[in-house]
Amino acid sequence: MSIPTPHITAKYGEIAKKVLMPGDPLRAKFIAEKYLQDIVCFNTVRNMFGYTGTYKGEKVSIMGSGMGMPSIGIYSYELYKFYDVDSIIRIGSAGSLRDDVHVMDIVIGMGACTNSNYVSQYKLNGTFAPIANYELLNKAVEVAKLQGKKTMVGNILSSDTFYSNDTTANDSWKKMGVIAVEMEAAALYMNAALLNKKALCMLTISDHIYLDENLSAEQRQLGFSNMIEIALDI
Repeated sequence: MSIPTPHITAKYGEIAKKVLMPGDPLRAKFIAEKYLQDIVCFNTVRNMFGYTGTYKGEKVSIMGSGMGMPSIGIYSYELYKFYDVDSIIRIGSAGSLRDDVHVMDIVIGMGACTNSNYVSQYKLNGTFAPIANYELLNKAVEVAKLQGKKTMVGNILSSDTFYSNDTTANDSWKKMGVIAVEMEAAALYMNAALLNKKALCMLTISDHIYLDENLSAEQRQLGFSNMIEIALDI
């Protein structure tokens, strides 16, 4: 079968029904090489590495999403629409908005608020609430309990801006109980809703918006094993 998209070179059937998506393609490479057996690289276009292998006998794919909603919007849409992927689990980093959520804590996004205009394409007469797939969410919580790992489930913010000109922009989201801010989940959840697929966003806190806590780039790439191991067992 011919290659169906300009961004992914895999042929149909080379990508698993379940895909884990870190933002960083080098993190995808690290996860595949550390956790999967019999890995095959199915994509190198734009260095957005994608791999398929097996984990505990199950076929699993790992692929980078890039940064921001436009990027994950392209890759997740193509995976769902053209490669017939059933489930995408984003495994990313986030900045904490809460005083009781710290670096290396794991957050599961039940819903994804956003300041993005991504939803405007659907021409809805109201405000759409992007949410996770309950089956994946529930299983993630149960797997975390079995593994003895603490998670926090709740609302996250998918922001279009990393460096905001408004230095108080996060304050109102914090007042509404939003746990953490990242840049991709809302678009992933919207694509899943549109195409009747499953999506979940799991995040490891890499820095704190209000406290002096942060991880290095290397720690972000290599230090998210607790989150990764939960996602692989979902």
